Amino acid sequence: MTTHAVAMFRVTNAESLTAYREKAADALARHGGQVVQASPDLKVLEGNPVVPDAIAVVSFPDRAAAEAWISDPDLADVHALRRGAGNSEIILL
Repeated sequence: MTTHAVAMFRVTNAESLTAYREKAADALARHGGQVVQASPDLKVLEGNPVVPDAIAVVSFPDRAAAEAWISDPDLADVHALRRGAGNSEIILL
């Protein structure tokens, strides 16, 4: 069953984020993932959350594929770029 992940970013190193974005699609594709939507243009409709600098919604064929993507040792350098860009939080739905 298709599953989604929400990735939230607080950017402190824009260069690292740019480098990550250049590799992210291929890294996701290795495990059947793709970005559904991503935007730095966020608007709170209700409540008072801590708003990140950007959010991305990613789809995977199933939970196992998402877990394989995040733990793939061949993608460690790509994940390091994301982590080096600042604070990232990824929540699997």
